[in-house]
Amino acid sequence: MSAWDAVVVGAGPNGLAAAVTLAQAGRSVIVLEAADGIGGGTRSAELTLPGFVHDVCSAIHPMGVASRFFRSLPLAEHGLQWIFPPADVAHPFDDGTAVVMRRSFEATAETMDGDGPAWRSLIEPFSRRADVLLGDLLGPHPLALPRHPLLKARFGLRALRSARGLATSAFAGERTRGFFAGLAAHAIRPMEAPFTASFGLVFGVLGHAYGWPLARGGSQSIADALGSYLRKLGGRIETGRRVSRWEELPRARAVLLDLSPRAVAAIAGERLGRYRRVLEAYRYGPAAFKLDYALSAPIPWKARACAQAATVHLGGSLDEIAASERACTSGGIADRPFVLVAQQSLFDPTRAPEGRHTAWAYCHVPHGATEDMTGRVEAQIQRFAPGFRDVVLARSVLTPAAFESYNPNYVGGDIAGGSTALPQLLFRPGFRLDLHATPDPGIYICSSSTPPGAGVHGLCGHFAARSALRRVLGTP
Repeated sequence: MSAWDAVVVGAGPNGLAAAVTLAQAGRSVIVLEAADGIGGGTRSAELTLPGFVHDVCSAIHPMGVASRFFRSLPLAEHGLQWIFPPADVAHPFDDGTAVVMRRSFEATAETMDGDGPAWRSLIEPFSRRADVLLGDLLGPHPLALPRHPLLKARFGLRALRSARGLATSAFAGERTRGFFAGLAAHAIRPMEAPFTASFGLVFGVLGHAYGWPLARGGSQSIADALGSYLRKLGGRIETGRRVSRWEELPRARAVLLDLSPRAVAAIAGERLGRYRRVLEAYRYGPAAFKLDYALSAPIPWKARACAQAATVHLGGSLDEIAASERACTSGGIADRPFVLVAQQSLFDPTRAPEGRHTAWAYCHVPHGATEDMTGRVEAQIQRFAPGFRDVVLARSVLTPAAFESYNPNYVGGDIAGGSTALPQLLFRPGFRLDLHATPDPGIYICSSSTPPGAGVHGLCGHFAARSALRRVLGTP
């Protein structure tokens, strides 16, 4: 007799989602987490000064609020509260103006200098049917038959293009082109690469259809809500349980690994036959260099509209952002890196002492880079917010090496679970009919290195658990 129906290794949002899915099906499940607390990419901590709560990894969660799986769970009953800023994202320019995306197309268009109709024509057909579209795009396998093939085909015709190609053909103004490049830069790929337009489109759709919220109290509250609900369902979580060898696992009918492919190969390789080599050959992408700040006052943006958004993209023009993303994917360091900023404390007073504020910022750098980017990142913030350095009380730095030390899934500082270059963008971690399963029917991968990829949505874990239920645990 097995002690458990399933063991899940890793208590990030995907591991917890896998465990919740199994527990909902009435299966006994235990989650083993190496760290002292749960959360993975959704942990929060006092990284700078006492009373300043920082999101260690992810901070803003359009995928979380859009996730059909998360929306099916009673997470609000377990403490999760989404906060929606007045604006989703702001993209400032040197002249003190900004393009600002809000839920309203009309309000967004007012900041686009004539490109508002083009933006609406591009995004609104998909945002109106966002649930339908994302159901097909964020599925368990890219070759699965879409439920709405015409809508997916219409999206695909645009998504297959490069971000530069779509931006220059769709928009007449440099400001809107730069704004779209900021959305597309979440691909962490050169703006000239195929399929990078898909990231700009998806993040635009997410903004108008759902918003770009933050979690009250810190991203940790997402993991805490999942963990609380799992325990209510009868699941068990043990922290401080690092698994390095297969023999360290409890007996179970199925093992689900919320781990990087390299770690899966190290733990379960002998059971996977030739598939072990596929996992060992998995390609990792550029890294993140991150800074967290304790501030004496809000960031003093030249473009006042930036204070309406929890997320601010700093990169100016399409050409500047393209140069930054080319550099990080070719081993270079950009003098003016594309910087993503989150200012959660403007909208969530629990993040800092009264009258004080936090800021969260990172840029993309080459895989495993050792260059100190602090000066370059702060120069970019200072460029669009003169006086920023004057309000800094303390800072915390996370280099690519520190990211990997903090979470071994972030190999070389890659926070996206692997390169988003084709074909790996679609077939993660390798070519299989079931991308979450392995040749051993008792072993599954449920990390962001499986479809639908990076993002706090829980779908990688949910799909892996469904696969385990179909193959060995029995679908209720």
